[in-house]
Amino acid sequence: MKKQKAGHSKLTQSVHAGSLGDPQYGGLITPVFPSSAYNYDQVVRYPRYFNTPNQKAVAGKLAALENTESALVFSSGMAAILTSIFAFMKTGDHIVLQSDLYGGTHHAILHEIPRYGMTFTMVDGSDPSNFEKAIRKETRVLFIETPSNPLLRIIDIAAVSRIARKHRLITMIDNTFASPVNQNPADLGIDIMLHSGTKYIGGHSDLSCGVMAGSGKHAEQVLGSALHFGGSLDAHTCYLVERSLKTMVLRVRQQNQNAMLIASFLKSEPKIAAVNYPGLKDHPGHAIAKKQMSEGFGGMLSFEVKTDPEKFISRLKIIRKAVSLGGVESTICSPVKTSHSKVPPAERKKMGISDKLLRLSVGIEDAQDLIHDLKGAIG
Repeated sequence: MKKQKAGHSKLTQSVHAGSLGDPQYGGLITPVFPSSAYNYDQVVRYPRYFNTPNQKAVAGKLAALENTESALVFSSGMAAILTSIFAFMKTGDHIVLQSDLYGGTHHAILHEIPRYGMTFTMVDGSDPSNFEKAIRKETRVLFIETPSNPLLRIIDIAAVSRIARKHRLITMIDNTFASPVNQNPADLGIDIMLHSGTKYIGGHSDLSCGVMAGSGKHAEQVLGSALHFGGSLDAHTCYLVERSLKTMVLRVRQQNQNAMLIASFLKSEPKIAAVNYPGLKDHPGHAIAKKQMSEGFGGMLSFEVKTDPEKFISRLKIIRKAVSLGGVESTICSPVKTSHSKVPPAERKKMGISDKLLRLSVGIEDAQDLIHDLKGAIG
């Protein structure tokens, strides 16, 4: 695992970074500032400008956790992703992405990029040289997602970053599955970190938000587009995000430990056809993941069953059937019916997403209770 840099640990940053406290009464918690109208004598504040007190508090904490200068908090992960892409591209420009993206991103690229006169190329990200081969004179952005959703494939972040710098391109990464606890791509040369904050950053299955983190210069450019697209986050949700971030390190550490134990258990079960988890030594990306992930290998894994997947899910007692991931409770879903339902079947087949694949988001419950639950479903 990568060693932590000198300075405050993530555990300390998660509690203290960015938090304003209550300057009027001395409270330790940042109050909710719901106002949408502010005196403009000094600073023009407005929720759509991403600069209200609650928005700034969350952004400061997220920037500290991602080891970046700045951050912006959005109303959803897709708002953060598309706003960031459009901030650096115009009609005639080209973007290169890995082919096995989260279904929502994949669908958005296929349907939105062409509408604005832009083009894209999707490549097999397992070999970083594929990104370089796809670069054209009009290419502006390289976009990756690692670990990937739902197959937990690993991309060499530093290698992609080197290629981008060589060609003077902007790099973006969907860092949702790893979270800022397990992976800080900025340390490996990536320009823009993106998250569906609904997942590990929120962590309690009760809010929706998105995150962009990067240098001050890049954040300003994204903000320029964000002002027009309007994907800002309200004060009350910002308050919940700041609260959730204070326990994120503790939650993710437990989820890392649980997922490793569960992946090892499933790997030993003859009735499980395949297990995808970068913490397993026989995972194709294990060596790279070990170098670029700091705390652990994450709380996400996927596996293929030999029986009917819906019957398998129906036998579970603790693990809940649900969309989304990253919460304190363990959830399971069929990607072909949820995250990748909008991806054409032929494309899903190319990605390696079968009808028998199940995606498991491991929570903070007792690992042995979860293993016992899975044993019951396996039969």
